[in-house]
Amino acid sequence: MKVLVTGSRGFIGKNLIMKLKEEKDLEILEYDKDMDQNQLERYCKEVDFVYHLAGINRTDDEEEFIQGNAGFTLDLLELLSKYNKGCPLMLASSIQATYENSYGKSKKAAEELVLSYSIINQAKVFIYRLPNVFGKWCKPNYNSVVATFCYNIPRNLPITIHDPEKVITLVYIDDLVNELIGLLQLEESHLINSNNFYEILPTYSISLKKIAQLLSSFQKARSNGYIPDLADEFTKKLYSTYLSYLPEGALSYKLTMHCDDRGSFTEFLKSDHSGQISINVIKPGIIKGNHYHHTKVEKFLVISGRGVIRLKHVISGQILEFYVSSEALEVIEIPVGYTHNIENLGKQDMIVLIWCNEIFDKNKLDTYMFPIESTNDILS
Repeated sequence: MKVLVTGSRGFIGKNLIMKLKEEKDLEILEYDKDMDQNQLERYCKEVDFVYHLAGINRTDDEEEFIQGNAGFTLDLLELLSKYNKGCPLMLASSIQATYENSYGKSKKAAEELVLSYSIINQAKVFIYRLPNVFGKWCKPNYNSVVATFCYNIPRNLPITIHDPEKVITLVYIDDLVNELIGLLQLEESHLINSNNFYEILPTYSISLKKIAQLLSSFQKARSNGYIPDLADEFTKKLYSTYLSYLPEGALSYKLTMHCDDRGSFTEFLKSDHSGQISINVIKPGIIKGNHYHHTKVEKFLVISGRGVIRLKHVISGQILEFYVSSEALEVIEIPVGYTHNIENLGKQDMIVLIWCNEIFDKNKLDTYMFPIESTNDILS
């Protein structure tokens, strides 16, 4: 199957083409504005499906809107009508097609041309009036507030918000691309839409102030290992977008290692909603721990080396032993009310991954020393 993508070097085009390349049995024909129109004519003779993403969305010249949106659409449709009647086509329009501005009028004109093409050639068409689209590879400081904020904030560049309470509607690039890929199967749900207009779900309505606050919180949190609450879908997608705009020099950062003659302890990730992940390095023959908690719980996972994890119930005195190694990964739960320690039985450093349900707070330790002195009454 041959698929033509116009506007192939644009934000949506780059993301769509990358996804199309992951599909099987597709030949992708890429066309952008600086290419020879003879190439477009050759493509129109052989294509099986067209993603028409090309257009102008920013200019001071009203005629450029008309030519770039309606004019180019007309050129494309005339070639399809001449060589490839009935070829299905998707049009990336805009929610501004209902507005009385120059850009909106040009997108509305393009829609009408596509609808006329559909009627004359009995072709299936799919028109999407897109809201603001955000995600990786969008050009900053151009036409996307999210891309601009994501680019400027990590670089300590200023951002401008004229109306902080203004609410904009957003759609995530991967949600859009997945919808567009589905058109190649021409599912029944698309065929029964008689007016040829479709929408991308989900959409997110959010204020400019909130977007800026979230991105600023991402930036601040990186300095102390915090990650945001990713249970919220918009926050998760915005966080992924934000990371894609980091300067190359900011893609790595050092952690603070607390070292002594027993090994080291390093905090890795922190979350107000999901606790903390840390790395504990224990030297051969060393025992760490010998304390219990009232509310704090942990999970231990030995990822390098071998050792034994001991738990002793602080009331009954019953002791459990778990022999662990990186050769057979096993998670050991550390419940409240059990004093516990871990001993390195190997000849190399043992590395233990630790998850805790709360972030370390030196003013609220919930850690009480209680050594495991006897190994009587062991249940292993």
